[in-house]
Amino acid sequence: MCRNFLGPLFHLCVWFATFVGPAVSAQPTELWRSWNQPVAPFRIVENVYYVGASDIAAYLITTPDGHILLETGFAETVPLVRASLRQLGIEPRDIRILLTSHAHIDHAGGLKAMKALTGARLIASAPEAAALARGGRGDFHYGDQLAFEPVTVDEIVADGGTVTLGGVTLTAHLTPGHTPGSTTWTCRVRTGGRELDVVFAASVSAPGYQLVNNAAYPDIWRDLQASIAALRALPCDVFLAPHGQVFGLTNKARRLAEHPETHPFIDPDGYRAFCDDAEARLRKQHAEQAAALEARNKR
Repeated sequence: MCRNFLGPLFHLCVWFATFVGPAVSAQPTELWRSWNQPVAPFRIVENVYYVGASDIAAYLITTPDGHILLETGFAETVPLVRASLRQLGIEPRDIRILLTSHAHIDHAGGLKAMKALTGARLIASAPEAAALARGGRGDFHYGDQLAFEPVTVDEIVADGGTVTLGGVTLTAHLTPGHTPGSTTWTCRVRTGGRELDVVFAASVSAPGYQLVNNAAYPDIWRDLQASIAALRALPCDVFLAPHGQVFGLTNKARRLAEHPETHPFIDPDGYRAFCDDAEARLRKQHAEQAAALEARNKR
C-alpha cells in the first residue's frame, strides 16, 4: 500500500535545488507557500499529534510533565504551529523539549523563534548543532543560499541516545546523507493494548547532490547507504516524516477523520515502500553520475 512516496517530493526537491536564489531567509516561492498552508491539528495515535502545516510537518508528543515538539518548519510556520497547539489546549510554555530531523530552512527555520516562545531545551546531533549555530550557512550543497536565524543547541544527542520526558522516551538514530547529521527519531506508544513503534523518518533524498567524488562531503554515498540500511532495520508500525507528502499525510488524515477505526497511520508496508523507493532513486542517481564520470575519463 501507499507506493512511490518519494515521486512528488523528489520532483519538488529537484526544483528547489535548481531554482532557489541566494541568501534566502524566508519563503521565496509559491511552491514553499503551498507547503506551508494551515491545517487543523489532529491526533495521529495516542500521545502523538500532528501540529504542522499542509506539507511541512511538526509533531507534538505529549507527556504528564510537559511536551516535546519535533520540527518547527519555516519561520513562517511557527504561527501555524502555535495556533495548532492552542487548539489542542496547549500553551507554548508547556513545550519542554524541541527536536529536529535536520538543519534545513523548511524544518529548522523556525527553531529560534519557537525556542524563544517556549523556553524549551533544544536537543540535536553534533553535526546538526553546528549547522543550526551557523543558521544553515556553509551547507555542503546549498552553501549560504538557504540561511535562517542561527539557534543554539542546549544538548547534544549521539546515535542511539535517548530523550526522556514524563515517562516518554524518544531514541535518536543518526541517518546522515541528506545532511551530515540528519536524525531519525523513534518512540513506542500503547494503543488498544498493543505496543506500536513510531518512526519519524529523516529525509534520505539527495536532490541535485553529487554522490560521486563529492569534495565537500566525501562520505556522502557511504552515509546514504548506511542510512538506508539503518532505516530498514528499524521496527515500524506508524510511519511519519518531515514532509507530509512522503507518507501520504492528506489522504491518511482524511481517512482517519472519516473512518478512525481503520487506523490509516499504522502503515508498515508504506514504510518499507519508502525505504525501497529511496534506495532505488539513490542507486540510480549514483550509477548515472558514476557512468558520466567514467565517460569523461575515457575522453
